[in-house]
Amino acid sequence: MRVGLLIYDSLDAVSGGYLYDRILVDYLRRQGVEVEIIAIPRRSYAFQLADNLSPALNRRLTQANLDLILQDELNHPSLFWLNQRRKRSKTDSGGLQVVSIVHHLRASEDHPGWQMKLYREVESRYLRSVDGFIFNSQTTRQSVEAFAGNQVPSLVAYPAGDRFLSDTPSEEIVSRAHQGGPLRLLFVGNIIPRKGLHTLLKAVQLLSEETATLTVVGAPGANRGYNTAIVKQIAESNLQSQVRFVGHLDHEELADQYRSHHILVVPSSYEGFGIVYLEGMSFGLPAVGSTDGGAGEVISHGENGYLVSPGNQEQLSHLLSDLHQDRSKLAQMSLAARQRFREHPTWDETCAAIHNFLKHMASRPSSMDT
Repeated sequence: MRVGLLIYDSLDAVSGGYLYDRILVDYLRRQGVEVEIIAIPRRSYAFQLADNLSPALNRRLTQANLDLILQDELNHPSLFWLNQRRKRSKTDSGGLQVVSIVHHLRASEDHPGWQMKLYREVESRYLRSVDGFIFNSQTTRQSVEAFAGNQVPSLVAYPAGDRFLSDTPSEEIVSRAHQGGPLRLLFVGNIIPRKGLHTLLKAVQLLSEETATLTVVGAPGANRGYNTAIVKQIAESNLQSQVRFVGHLDHEELADQYRSHHILVVPSSYEGFGIVYLEGMSFGLPAVGSTDGGAGEVISHGENGYLVSPGNQEQLSHLLSDLHQDRSKLAQMSLAARQRFREHPTWDETCAAIHNFLKHMASRPSSMDT
């Protein structure tokens, strides 16, 4: 089987969605699937819309020797009309089945009113232009169905958290929880508004240095304006001694951070799922996420972590203070987090399900034949 995967920029980009795509591509290639990466430059939204008129992109898709086209939904501005144009074309590849991997919708994010109106229109047209979906969670599936009403073949294929192959002994997890000193908080994610670092910093400001410290793992250049605002927030709140930035880390360095902290806190305003929560749980870290989005499909409130309403720093600081004071509760939640990770599908299981789904989709009659 020959599959073309459309993405922006490069598979090496740092995000949960790109990690999902990267692991899937590696698995498919190990199974003998020929995967061609079709990369579109990431530019401003207006230029992305113009990609729909690009003869070069259309020609590349037309001339590709493929059995199926796989698209990351993130690329929807560049494809919402091009997909329809190609279906109406008379080229051999114009009727190939198009499957979209949906990590989360742009329409699920918070944008100014005029932008949201445009985004919703473009995204809904894109969602109606594809022949099948791969969703990263039930939450994402429900969002797409409510938004676009598509009734096409689909698969929910959960991300996994086993890329670190961690098997931290229970004794080590319990011992870590009972270590004296402040609660060691860990934030892992791109430094962008949606990830909620500003809310976490406000919560830390409400806690003393003896109660909690914070380590931030994330790429500082993802949003320069927001990064500048975060630096200013830390200075104005006198958090320099409580907060440590370590930037982007490689695989082993990140694993060391998971091993040395008590709890993972990423209070995003919205996550389609949240791979990072499961990865932290593989090391026995309870996870704190948001009540909005798919985090609730992995985090059980009060059992293996907490779900807080977006932007609620008071609720977040109260929960963190409670865990600092009750280390037995922290130990119990840490063991529950590791158990939740063990019950979740592995990456190989998830990718095998996707592989079977893609083979089924490739064998379906093309749009030109129906």
